[in-house]
Amino acid sequence: MTQRLDPGTGWYGEFLRRDPEGMRACLDGIAVPPWDVLESLLADLPPGAPAGEEAAYAAGLRAAAVAAWDARPGGARELRTLLATATGQLAAVEEALAALAARLGATADPAGVEALSRELAWTRDDALRARSRQTDLRSRLAALHPLPAVPRQRDPLLPTAPAAPPPAEPELVRRGYPDAWYGASAEGLPVEPAGPADPRGPGGAVEPGGGTGPGGAEPGPGGAAPRGIARGAFVAELLTLRARGRSGEAHALLCEAALWPAGELPGLAGELAHAGLAADWDTLLWETAALPPGRLAEAAAALADAGRRADSDRLLRQGVARPAAQVAETALALGGAGRDRETGALLEAFVRLRTAEETAALARHDPHWFTPRLLRAARALSAARHRDLSHTLRVSGLPVA
Repeated sequence: MTQRLDPGTGWYGEFLRRDPEGMRACLDGIAVPPWDVLESLLADLPPGAPAGEEAAYAAGLRAAAVAAWDARPGGARELRTLLATATGQLAAVEEALAALAARLGATADPAGVEALSRELAWTRDDALRARSRQTDLRSRLAALHPLPAVPRQRDPLLPTAPAAPPPAEPELVRRGYPDAWYGASAEGLPVEPAGPADPRGPGGAVEPGGGTGPGGAEPGPGGAAPRGIARGAFVAELLTLRARGRSGEAHALLCEAALWPAGELPGLAGELAHAGLAADWDTLLWETAALPPGRLAEAAAALADAGRRADSDRLLRQGVARPAAQVAETALALGGAGRDRETGALLEAFVRLRTAEETAALARHDPHWFTPRLLRAARALSAARHRDLSHTLRVSGLPVA
């Protein structure tokens, strides 16, 4: 697969720059590549075989490699050691994530918001990967030594939803770099799909329209929304966890709440503020910003409709740290729903926080739709920003009125 990729660009180039030894170990057959690395490379492949077929084939190869690796003498002991390490790392990362989210919520300076958003994005990547590795390691241990099922502690707090396996989805792949996957901070591998690509994602990733989350729950578009009593129980448990200093579990609970229907967000915001948990609302908003484009658009619209426009705009600002393709999908979803105000807020944040070259890359997803809107957003910021973007669009061969 890597023979079909350019080592100087895309995720393959980024992986080689950030962790050349780790990539070399995978290419030499010394280490089994994490599934999200494979998925990143699959997303960068030039047009050819259908993406679902390629993903299914790669998943099958990795599944066979993992099975053989874990069956070696001492394989179970190694998995248990890695799981213990990953658990400790997750707790530390989630504490850092909560602290960064609180700082971001208290920052109004655009430069500070940009710097903190980027730092928070990479810290969040670490947390997502750690959760995925925990799930994978437990699954691999269970395959070697099946154990009785253990009921989840917080099921009553979650919306009613069917459980789902964690299949492949390119969104998770685009989070993070491999230097944290191959060293002491990256033991364990995400679970690969058992079949062709599916609209739901592994670990904490989800696709537009729905998907699995950290706890494996999948709120479907027609799923029952949690009632106020569920929100009350959620806030009560969160208060208990905070009082006991169990910040890792508190963050995991917030991640689960991000998967609730978008219409529940305004109510959660009010109850968290009433309980003195404003910092947890900041964290929940950040987790929501990492949902798939369609879900992100729904959340921004729900907050705006409930009179929480500042939170809606903040959610969209946090969302522009994502790859341009995902920002494009979010903007098109908002535009298609007639959410002109939210579309403008998203594109203005993108133009403010990303480079002119990145903005041109966004425009390529639908030049005639994006170009005039991006130029309006640039003009609203400053004449210089509008001039720079106009020049970059022209050089890129994109239509400029």
